[in-house]
Amino acid sequence: MDVNLDELVNVANLTDWLDANVPELGKQPLKIELLHGGTSNVVFTLDRGGPQMVLRRPPAVPPPGAEKGVLREARVLTALNQTDVPHPLCYGSCEDISVIGGCFYVMEKIDGWAPNLRDEKIHNEPPFDKLPYEYGIPFAIVDGLIALANVDYKAVGLEDFGKPGKFLERQVDRWAGQLASYKERYGYEGRKLEGYEVVEQWLRANTPEDEHVGIIHGDVGTPNMMFKWGPPARLAAMIDWELSTIGDPMIDMGWFTGGMIDERFPDLTNTAGLNDATHFPTRQELVRYYCAGTGRGPAEIDYYTLLAGFKSGCLLEYKVAQAEAGILPKDVGRFFARIVEESFKKNAELVRRIS
Repeated sequence: MDVNLDELVNVANLTDWLDANVPELGKQPLKIELLHGGTSNVVFTLDRGGPQMVLRRPPAVPPPGAEKGVLREARVLTALNQTDVPHPLCYGSCEDISVIGGCFYVMEKIDGWAPNLRDEKIHNEPPFDKLPYEYGIPFAIVDGLIALANVDYKAVGLEDFGKPGKFLERQVDRWAGQLASYKERYGYEGRKLEGYEVVEQWLRANTPEDEHVGIIHGDVGTPNMMFKWGPPARLAAMIDWELSTIGDPMIDMGWFTGGMIDERFPDLTNTAGLNDATHFPTRQELVRYYCAGTGRGPAEIDYYTLLAGFKSGCLLEYKVAQAEAGILPKDVGRFFARIVEESFKKNAELVRRIS
């Protein structure tokens, strides 16, 4: 998407703020380059003669909750500075929109590679685009999720970062309400989503009784990961933390493994998925690996998979709504509409098979 630098960054104001808050960046005249201009956030590189850093802020027309998400992301990254969880170090954040026209934070620029979306599929850098190295990518990500799940969220200052009590019980209402909010925000009347009711009803009837509490990343996928150069696959940093909160960390596993091949139902695949899972481990392999590192049990992974799929579908529909409102191009809307439709259909079929 096109990004107007002058609209998103006031260089003089930002320079003054950096002088006061991030002296590690250096003192030379500030150089800014666009790194990524997305629909959720815009990312710039900052250079003042010291180590390069990254500034992250919402776009000029932010999606729901983007401003709040940026500040929450800065807070969780700052807390994780005390841990061994792979993440970008956060050097400072600003909620005063008069500085550059929106809230923002400054973080470490990670040295590594990231998968990219091209031709409606996610592609990895060679040699990780082929076996045997491609197979190791999900395990590297799960290593990061294990480290995250084992963090004492209270000890790092995130005790009030979320509302863990009855977290799972609130989830269906939370994301159904998000979906319903697009009518008021965008004038979007919505559409019939085949399988939505099946998944919603099953989730309400099968909420686990035991509650585990920890930090949730909230958007685990290969595009939100950076990897170290050269094989084997090793995680350099988990990025894009704007959906992070405190709750049951296994939701991250449900989210991440939802597109993997299920050993019980290998025919049940999402044709609109962004990843080609044929060279990846199965869902059950990754869950067993995660449970070995966290002490969790694998029995309820179907619930977390279906909940993550429900959340994803409700969230991604905002892109369809924005396209209908003329904020995003129509082809972007059609792309995400297909992803949402296929996700609900596949998950409804999973419900039928396990019920």
